[in-house]
Amino acid sequence: MEKGCLIKKVWVLFFCFACLTGKAKGADDPVIMTVAGKQIPLSEFLFIAGKNNEVDLSDAKSAKEYVELFKNFKLKVADAEAAGLDTTQAFRDELEEYKAQLISTYLSNKEAEEALARTIYDRQSEILEVSHILFKLPEKTIAKDTVSVYQQAMQVYEQVKNGDDFESFGKKLAADDPRYFAYEHIRALQPAYRTKAFEDAAYSTPAGGVSAPFRTRDGFHLVKVHSRTPNPGSIQVAHILLALPKDSAARDETEALAAELCKRARNGEDFGELAREYSSDNTRDNGGVLPPFGMGGVLKSFEEAAFALTVPGEVSDPVKTVYGYHIIRLIEKTGLPSFDNEKYYIIQALRQSGRGAELTPLAGELKKGYGYTCYPEAYAELRRLCDDYFPSDRAFEENAKGMDKPLFRLAGTDYTQKEFVQYLSQNPYSTQTCSGDFLQEVFDAFVRERIGAIKLQDMDVRYPEYAHLVQEYRDGILLFEISNRKIWSQPVEEQAELEKRWIKELNGKYPVTINRKLLGKLKHN
Repeated sequence: MEKGCLIKKVWVLFFCFACLTGKAKGADDPVIMTVAGKQIPLSEFLFIAGKNNEVDLSDAKSAKEYVELFKNFKLKVADAEAAGLDTTQAFRDELEEYKAQLISTYLSNKEAEEALARTIYDRQSEILEVSHILFKLPEKTIAKDTVSVYQQAMQVYEQVKNGDDFESFGKKLAADDPRYFAYEHIRALQPAYRTKAFEDAAYSTPAGGVSAPFRTRDGFHLVKVHSRTPNPGSIQVAHILLALPKDSAARDETEALAAELCKRARNGEDFGELAREYSSDNTRDNGGVLPPFGMGGVLKSFEEAAFALTVPGEVSDPVKTVYGYHIIRLIEKTGLPSFDNEKYYIIQALRQSGRGAELTPLAGELKKGYGYTCYPEAYAELRRLCDDYFPSDRAFEENAKGMDKPLFRLAGTDYTQKEFVQYLSQNPYSTQTCSGDFLQEVFDAFVRERIGAIKLQDMDVRYPEYAHLVQEYRDGILLFEISNRKIWSQPVEEQAELEKRWIKELNGKYPVTINRKLLGKLKHN
């Protein structure tokens, strides 16, 4: 089972990231092969060949081997179709999911992705220690109800600017009424894991400064930046942990033992052996080795002692934490990775943190390419309803019933207020809790969906490789399923012989014709 899952993952990764090369399927696309009654166009044959560096169609031997492999591949797919594997719900769901993922890659703006990832990467060069006070908004907030919360945030902002202690003020508000206020101290802010508004405010505020009130989906925030320090990168250490006993006499003994072990380690005794013998931490079997971590990744006292070490092999003085006494040995320090190495992980982090929409901004080339025009007055009419009603409530839909003005134009077609309200009622999904922000997020999703629908209609024209990628992925799913049934589910030592028999059976079971004349022309090109 594990082998099958691994192979399927390999298929998925291969198709998702394969080089989009090969000749496009056009009006003149002759049939190169017919397998089990299905005609295979030359463009598909060349597309797959073009992604295999070992295939040289101008070489007779290479061309012959590729034709044989391609034919057998299609025969296996035909066998899967004969078994009805292309009719299952699981197959249809997986193929549709792949299509959606593939289309999203065409809808994405690579330049925008690069620029956003670069911004996040540059922010990683600093460690920000911040605190923030949150003035909470209700789960569903109509626009006019945000005014009083904003005014309250402004009042506190003026007070802390005039000298009131930010931390004391924030803690008192949160303690007095946690329903409406919250206070948080963040020792090391990590970019890409907070909302864009929060992150932008923090990184644009100087050390010692307090941001003006700004709003996120949770409410209004004030952020104080306590310090901005260079990011030293990551570190890996090993440690010995002596758990802290409850009675004071035993604590003195533990402290003495920690000092003794520190001395023994510095005198050259094997640190890993000492950890295995004395440490109470679950890493003792691994010689006390911890995974690499950066600033903010562990307890502050432990972190400070670890980063104070400079030479691999250096051992710290005993460090006391809530868990006990630690003796730390430096393994290595690693600077920040390069942008090229980090870019993929930054983009994934943005998607996982709910900020994926930033990677496909609507103001990109697609809107321009399809002649997007917004009618702001028509949108403003819907926006005004947010002063009294939340967009997902029935009352919003009822009050928007008579609205049917053009809302925006795309590819020569007007989309009306009525169409958008209908979409909103069927897709009332947003991360936003304020009515106006909720409406905007769903509106952006509606425009993206309309662009996607238009783009899907002309995928073959704009992106000839799209149809080949879908076909290839489809066949790949079927190949996996039929191979798993026929071959991979059997003992490993029998698989090679079973493969030979299966290929022989397939060649006798399904008719195959190859356009040798066309193939000959390819060899001479």
